[in-house]
Amino acid sequence: MNNPYSSETGCCPLFDPATLDQKELHWDNKLFIKDKVFCLFNFPLNFGGAMVRCIQKIDACKAYTPEPPLVLSDHVSPFRMDLYLEVPHEVPGIENTRLSGEFLCKVYEGPYKNIGKWIKDMAQWVGTKGKTIRRQLFYYTCCPKCAKHYGKNYIVLIAQTK
Repeated sequence: MNNPYSSETGCCPLFDPATLDQKELHWDNKLFIKDKVFCLFNFPLNFGGAMVRCIQKIDACKAYTPEPPLVLSDHVSPFRMDLYLEVPHEVPGIENTRLSGEFLCKVYEGPYKNIGKWIKDMAQWVGTKGKTIRRQLFYYTCCPKCAKHYGKNYIVLIAQTK
């Protein structure tokens, strides 16, 4: 697999939280490829395998974004998560999908066990903006090994509000 993005680990690039913290995004048919991850009570079982499949498809047709792509997780049930990887053009051999709407982002840092607390905080923060969450997406900015290397585990909560 090819990694066209600068990374001191050779894996996940270092994430700059200022790029998404407390930002509002407007997407009009933003293109992603989509795969499914099987979960056991929200714990992903084959996340790595789904990432490898997606990256192989991206490598095969050189579908690299100029900056490291957004990798979004949509926990649709306790037993399934949809995985979305941003791409600049359609990728053959995998589901291509587009996301549109208005989104509010907030960056959190810490262990995954804090996710419940962050979800509540995010809902309150979105409420202070006079909006409600229609859909919640998660951007896990790096893998556990890279988080350990960088000494930070950033997770971006992305709330679709429209």
